[in-house]
Amino acid sequence: MRIELDMYQTMAVAVLALMLGRYLRKKCWLLERFCIPAPVIGGVIFAVATCICYVTGIAEFVFDDILKEVFMVFFFTSVGFQANLKVLKSGGKSMIVFLGLIIVLIVLQNGTAIGLAKLLHLDPLVGMCTGSIPMTGGHGTAGAFGPVLEDFGISGATTVCTAAATFGLVAGSVMGGPLGERLVEKRELLKTAIPEDDSLLLEEDKKHERHVKQYPTAFFQLVLAMGIGTVLSQVLSMTGMTFPIYIGAMIVAAVLRNLSEYTGKFPIYMGEINGIGGISLSMFLGLAMITLKLWQLAELAVPMLLLLTGQVLLMFLYTYFVVFSVMGKDYDAAVICSGTCGFGMGATPNAMANMQAVCEKYVPSVKAYLLIPIVGSLFADFINSLVITLLINFL
Repeated sequence: MRIELDMYQTMAVAVLALMLGRYLRKKCWLLERFCIPAPVIGGVIFAVATCICYVTGIAEFVFDDILKEVFMVFFFTSVGFQANLKVLKSGGKSMIVFLGLIIVLIVLQNGTAIGLAKLLHLDPLVGMCTGSIPMTGGHGTAGAFGPVLEDFGISGATTVCTAAATFGLVAGSVMGGPLGERLVEKRELLKTAIPEDDSLLLEEDKKHERHVKQYPTAFFQLVLAMGIGTVLSQVLSMTGMTFPIYIGAMIVAAVLRNLSEYTGKFPIYMGEINGIGGISLSMFLGLAMITLKLWQLAELAVPMLLLLTGQVLLMFLYTYFVVFSVMGKDYDAAVICSGTCGFGMGATPNAMANMQAVCEKYVPSVKAYLLIPIVGSLFADFINSLVITLLINFL
């Protein structure tokens, strides 16, 4: 039996999956503990159900997921608006150094994935499905680049990327807190904890306040950036390279944000833009998850496990030895390491949860609470998308 759902029905099913995920997340402390996104929880349940129907021959579900791309572009455009160079400059040397460390991490994640894929005699692009796309990028980037990799001939790339992103969320959460605690205890770092100026942190919080009346303007700013971005994307495609559909909109959004910051001629309503971006991400993930074809994972199960184990080892070694040393070998550096595990293998909320666990046991770290959200949310996804795009075109 073939069950076809149109655009509206598909969107309704995605919302039902989102609502189911929220309900189950409230009821299960484990899901809450690891910050598993609600669309992922409900979407996986629905994907498992459709997989059983397909494998047993009961029914095949066909979705019209045209709106998935629209929501994806909305989300990544909101990410582009967060690339504020003034904040990066105001954060001082530490923020620039930490951003450099994250760029190196992104390159290493992809290098590890590609290298292990070659050792396992797999296509390097299959390895990319477990690199920075799902690790630093999380489910949003996984859902965006999966179809791009499928266009390059990697069957089931979206499913593999999404599965790797879910693994990363759990692994990053499990690793981050204990790693930070071990560094603090083993090196007696509590004595190095000192209070710091949190004025920049407070200033950013104020900029991200939300007002109901500004949502229409924020929506128009997003749409304007998306419209101009399509022209830029067409220009970029003339180079012969393949770019994700949202790359032009991200760049235009970043330019508009920085024009606003440096000229003061017009405001950018970041709180409202983040709100719209958050809704768009939930809908995008919901649509992406319910359309997963889990049966495509079967033949890649063992190679995926080896590739993901390599990512876990990389994250542990890189944060424990490199990030900790470069960021100052003090208490703040230990908390930053715990946060890096969170967003470097999952998402910024996981990073905040990791740091909160460490800081609740010891003392707060203003430096970590400033660096991780700004670099993790504002710059990491933006840079990650550019690095991935370059790698995909040159492999």
